[in-house]
Amino acid sequence: MTPDSPPMDPHEAEFPLEPDLCHLNHAGVAPWPRRAMEAACAFARENAAQGSLDYPGWLRTEARLRRNLAALLGVPEADDVALVPSTSAGLSLVAHGLAWQAGDEIVLPAGEFPSNRIVWDSLRQRHGVRLVEIPLPERDPEAALIQALGRRTRLLAASAVSYASGLRLDLGRLGEACRRNGVLFCVDAIQQVGALPFDALAAGADFVAADGHKWMLGPEGLAAFWCRPELRERLSLHQHGWHMVEAMGEFERNDWQPARSARRFEPGSPNMLGIHVLKASTDLLLEVGMSQVAEALRARRRHLEEGLSRLGCRIHSPRDEQRDSGILVFSHPRIDADALYTWLMQHRVLCARRGPGVRFSPHFYTPHARLELALERVAEALHALA
Repeated sequence: MTPDSPPMDPHEAEFPLEPDLCHLNHAGVAPWPRRAMEAACAFARENAAQGSLDYPGWLRTEARLRRNLAALLGVPEADDVALVPSTSAGLSLVAHGLAWQAGDEIVLPAGEFPSNRIVWDSLRQRHGVRLVEIPLPERDPEAALIQALGRRTRLLAASAVSYASGLRLDLGRLGEACRRNGVLFCVDAIQQVGALPFDALAAGADFVAADGHKWMLGPEGLAAFWCRPELRERLSLHQHGWHMVEAMGEFERNDWQPARSARRFEPGSPNMLGIHVLKASTDLLLEVGMSQVAEALRARRRHLEEGLSRLGCRIHSPRDEQRDSGILVFSHPRIDADALYTWLMQHRVLCARRGPGVRFSPHFYTPHARLELALERVAEALHALA
């Protein structure tokens, strides 16, 4: 550590990454913390040794995970959180659960990640729904979306944070406009939950979906879906099974009703391995506290911003705390972005090629030394590719 380096974060030991690897891709697929790895190993050992003998204990872990996710989503009731396979699965519950009429409109920002575009576009041919994609200006992007809400608008679908630029929207302002116009509000929160505090109620959201494998530091294949409780029964169900009924476990009954809780959206057996891993990862986030996570993440992002700017790079992501996120997209005026991305990946700087440049996404624990190493490798790349 240099004299100017911040003190080592005590949680760095939770991430035993290889010493020459700069993992700056939490907006893509994150590494698991040590406790998540240990939870997976413990679950596997238990299963191998005694099968499902302690299934009631597994259910207690599932209940604790729902409480963790409710806390991260900013909602009061754990029973209102459904465990679904992915963000796309959660958004599909909304898209194919609502009753649509030909001519209905869905407004969304242009350039959304496919999860928050294809699911709505699938309604075009099936129901005659019209997609209204709005390019977002740098100044007041919310105004552009609000202005697009018209007489036929049924739903506004927006990402809390843009995957390609890191722009964070003012969800509360959008939610208030939706309520004023009688429009439903669906939020893809995958790029915010686990990185920055999130509050579904303050946002005025009607539906929220967020996968666990990015900022929540968990496995792929497990996500949270929240629906405003009074809207649950407006979503028609297209998947059914033993797990989604109110009288779950009464296997001899021929009559059944969907569960009153969000479990109605979970048709079959739960992903118990993923549940144990994600519970451990979210334990860590809540142990640190989301305000502290956000503060530490912003400090690391600012360090990268300053270092990249000194190297002559252009920062494309918002830099003020009203708009920023964990995502930092940059480019260099004389270097091809594809070539820069390829060089960095070949030299073990794990990043992504997004928007107009390369996307870095550190997390709250990312060691200062890894940030410095990443900046050194960017400098080497610029020299090699010039």
